Amino acid sequence: MRIWIAIIVLVLIDSIGTLLIAQGMKQVGEISSLQPRRLLRVVRRIVTNHLLWTGFIFQASTFFLFLTLLSWANLSLVIPMAASGYVVNVLGAQFLLKEKVTKERWIGTLLICIGVALVSLNSSVG
Repeated sequence: MRIWIAIIVLVLIDSIGTLLIAQGMKQVGEISSLQPRRLLRVVRRIVTNHLLWTGFIFQASTFFLFLTLLSWANLSLVIPMAASGYVVNVLGAQFLLKEKVTKERWIGTLLICIGVALVSLNSSVG
């Protein structure tokens, strides 16, 4: 049971971190030049963006939870189950970030769901 709870928490904090970083980068703006002066301005905006820092903290937490999960369960279970985060990310992109998600992306997301379901059908976790 702890493995399933940890996987759910992993997916949620990973998705929250990803969505925060995406929103933070929308605030920072496009990186359109590699000129040192312009890059320094972008770096300054990145360093001072609270959404990015919060997203980084969530992503770091994801990494350490992922390591913990690998000590509890097989990689062949953890990776496919963590992939269900793609679904949460697409939902967040559409409904929170107001992105237009195409039909093809929804089909791809559905295929990921099918794969996760297949992996979870025959998984023995300790």
